[in-house]
Amino acid sequence: MFGLYETAFGALTWGNILMLLIGGALIYLGIAKKMEPVLLVPIGFGIFMVNLPLGGLMVYTAQGVPAAMPTLENLIEAIGDGQIGLLNVLYTYGIESELIPLLIFLGLGAMTDFTPTVARPLSFVFGAIAQLGVFVVFLIAYLTGIFTVNEAACVGIIGGSDGPPTVYLTAALAPHLLGPITLAAYSYMALVPIIQPPIIKLLTTKQERAIFMKPQERKVAKLELILFPIIVFIVAALLVPKSVPLIGMFMFGNLLSVSGVTDRLAQSAGGVFIDVLTFLLGITVGALMPATVFLTPQTLAIVGLAVVAFAFSTAGGLLSAKFANLFLKEKINPMIGAAGVSAVPMSARVVQKMGQEANPRNFLLMHAMGPNMAGAIATSVVAGIFLGMLM
Repeated sequence: MFGLYETAFGALTWGNILMLLIGGALIYLGIAKKMEPVLLVPIGFGIFMVNLPLGGLMVYTAQGVPAAMPTLENLIEAIGDGQIGLLNVLYTYGIESELIPLLIFLGLGAMTDFTPTVARPLSFVFGAIAQLGVFVVFLIAYLTGIFTVNEAACVGIIGGSDGPPTVYLTAALAPHLLGPITLAAYSYMALVPIIQPPIIKLLTTKQERAIFMKPQERKVAKLELILFPIIVFIVAALLVPKSVPLIGMFMFGNLLSVSGVTDRLAQSAGGVFIDVLTFLLGITVGALMPATVFLTPQTLAIVGLAVVAFAFSTAGGLLSAKFANLFLKEKINPMIGAAGVSAVPMSARVVQKMGQEANPRNFLLMHAMGPNMAGAIATSVVAGIFLGMLM
């Protein structure tokens, strides 16, 4: 009566054990190394939840996909009978419906300051060309034959270094790869301070890294900041209609922030609201990584191609800045182009640190934030382009 009537030891596989180690490593990196802790800790614990057998928090079919949701009338009964788990509900209504990534983008828009981008419109060029890694890896992934065209697009978008568009596109085109792609995207975003410096040093001289940039002199008017999200949304909607959900939520959140009359809404969107959505996203994405789904050749290919995507995106943004210097009287530090990979604000901090190492007078953070913010917009547009092509 008081003994254990059921244990999970008999169902535990070596794959489960390996995934538990991976989940533990993510939690360690989040807590001890402070690498994207708000996402890596929930993702790591989500991996625990789905790789300890018989827990029932996420139920999979024999084909390795999350169990289908019943009708709303039978939802409670299905959970009680073990046909689905709580995380199945979060996945279906939060991720598969694309609701959570879109609402996260609303919150990010409310937290974003586009002043450096508006002050130097050339930042849009750097942010756009920094999407080079997206298209290079898209072609590589597709030509290898390992991935379908839809899957290749989702692998390529990792190069944009922006989480919500990556989740949004993958949920739409290749939901079965959402776990490994999201993990690769956020893990490498956290590793930007390790990945980018060697590439930047390879493509620049010490003299180029030491180029001094004066503080931004042009003052950006409030009217410019109010018109910016409206204009960006209209232009993106006309040119790439499929980008409307991402760009629309991003720009709406930003308008709440800069309008000056909706501060409460902006603070709510960029505060507890986005925090709740972030941990729901993290734990659900972690639950998409049972051993049978995650430990595949495709996962290893995604991990490798993600590095290639980051490298080409960094190189594209940086080389575009070097090219611009050929025509500018007042030279810019080409490293700010490398911040076009988005990865806000890690890539801008990398540029700031390397700029100070080369020239202690340099304060490049705000200069780098311009391409950084432009990259976030560019990645959303690229996601819309893929959706328009493939859906």
